[in-house]
Amino acid sequence: MNIHEYQGKDILNKYGVAVPKGIVAISAEEAKQAAKELFEEQSNPVVVIKAQIHAGGRGLAGGVKLAKSPEEAFDIAQKMIGTTLVTHQTGPEGKEVHRVLVEEGMSIEKEFYVGITLDRSTSRNVLMVSTEGGMEIEKVAEETPERLLKIQVDPIYGLQGFQAREAALFLGLEGDQFRHAVKFIEALYHAYTSIDASIAEINPLVITKEGRVLALDAKINFDDNALFRHKEFRELRDESEEDPLEVLASHSNLNYVRLDGNVGCMVNGAGLAMGTMDLIQLAGGRPANFLDVGGGASPKTVEEGFKLILSDKNVKAILVNVFGGIVRCDRVAGGIIQAARNIDIHLPVIVRLEGTNAEAAQKMLDESGLNLISANGLKDAADKVQQALALA
Repeated sequence: MNIHEYQGKDILNKYGVAVPKGIVAISAEEAKQAAKELFEEQSNPVVVIKAQIHAGGRGLAGGVKLAKSPEEAFDIAQKMIGTTLVTHQTGPEGKEVHRVLVEEGMSIEKEFYVGITLDRSTSRNVLMVSTEGGMEIEKVAEETPERLLKIQVDPIYGLQGFQAREAALFLGLEGDQFRHAVKFIEALYHAYTSIDASIAEINPLVITKEGRVLALDAKINFDDNALFRHKEFRELRDESEEDPLEVLASHSNLNYVRLDGNVGCMVNGAGLAMGTMDLIQLAGGRPANFLDVGGGASPKTVEEGFKLILSDKNVKAILVNVFGGIVRCDRVAGGIIQAARNIDIHLPVIVRLEGTNAEAAQKMLDESGLNLISANGLKDAADKVQQALALA
């Protein structure tokens, strides 16, 4: 689950991670009042107005502006709220801005990158720091890897003091700046592990001319599988930032990711789903989604799966590929038939069932009188997907 910058900073601040003072606003008038409050508290002659969307690259897209007065903050927020911001991460459709963060201005001396995530190749958290703050870290890793330090953290002992010091030394810091940076990194790692985050990224981490070490930006993503331990974070979810079909799928407990292809697929099991997507590609189509209905594949989940797939106007055919291990194939076939009778499935549906009671399931499909095309094996399923696309 992704959250907004201001939400991430609120959480980090509770764990002792230094962040600038900021106030979120959902209207231009609120932004004006927030700016007035910040100007009264600070000596810096500017505040920053930052669009709050789930995407990076906001600065280059006009989503980060400086204001020198409450009136200017009002004008900027009025133009920003309600507009669609297009960045390199949003895609051409962009994201609508519903709120802004009004934040105290900074006299920035240096900018760095600090991030923590899971390295799946080693099954360890990895602390990353770079001297190239404010840049895409993927680009830094590819073009100037010597400017990026990766530190593997032992899951038993956690981040050690010498590792935090190594990171601060890599950034070239000394004296008070060094000590503040070490404290910052240790607090960030504590926050990351305590909230079960999947990534905690500070880009940039800034050193001000006054010697403060602050998270000027913050990206916090949660591990969805651990949210049951953090029910207080569920209310931070902003469904307006997510794909509507993916939101609908989450409400039905379906694992769904929307893609840009023309063949919808419904599968039980993530591995088989990935293989099915490859199969669709080899057959001359393009997968329109990743949809794992789980090991149970009940009539209800199958019906909800069909509704999701049919909601995508780009889908021209549907491939159902189920292995009957935990659930019998005849039960899945019954669910497919029931779903087909309950909703208008106006597209060709190719069904490949393999496993327990597969023959009985195929007979059920063939005798249903519905527009369901049974396939015998993966090759037959691929051929029938190709034929369906040719007739679409």
